[in-house]
Amino acid sequence: MATRKYEDACGIARSLDVIGERWALLVVRELVFGPKRFTDLRAGLHGISQNVLSQRLRDLEAGGVVRRTVLGPPASVQAYELTPRGHALEPVLVAMSRWGALTPVAPGSEMSNDAFALALKALHAPTAPGGFRGRARLKLVRDAFDVRIDGETIEVTRAFGADPELVIEASESVLRAVIFHRRTLDDAVTAGEVRIAGDRRQAAAFLERFALPQLAEDGPAA
Repeated sequence: MATRKYEDACGIARSLDVIGERWALLVVRELVFGPKRFTDLRAGLHGISQNVLSQRLRDLEAGGVVRRTVLGPPASVQAYELTPRGHALEPVLVAMSRWGALTPVAPGSEMSNDAFALALKALHAPTAPGGFRGRARLKLVRDAFDVRIDGETIEVTRAFGADPELVIEASESVLRAVIFHRRTLDDAVTAGEVRIAGDRRQAAAFLERFALPQLAEDGPAA
């Protein structure tokens, strides 16, 4: 468990007793889309040391958030996965991702593939123009995800099976630049930084389905 306790009956404080240590929620973030080996977890958590990651995994295991599993076949490799209690944190992470999107990003900052996939759920704008419906596969630098949009709903999963009709291949940083209109899709395609298998107009419509969140205007004081 976390080394510091709040000794407060509030549910928020009791949550922080389990997941409040530095890196803990980011470990959970890396496991939302499925189990990972220790080395894969560390690759997605820029700057974490081996000792700190080991400690956080022990803390989260003790808190019933993470458990050990075995990947295979053909090779039987120890990995970590979320428990049902851990998976219950996904809406919390999506909400935090949406809130954090309002904070400026430091120049040169990157995010892991799993963080980007989770951000897509946070940035999905059902009322945005474009009207894309269906499934697209995003092939990022180290992983691939399937994104299905049906009206107001979005589903993001780790890619599985044959490619759908629309496949977009790029780094997360380039896709973020296109989504937030710092670059055009045509420019990124011409530069060879985005590769599209399928209809380019559908790819553009897909990327238009994501936008920075908007805060509601403050109302009059009560």
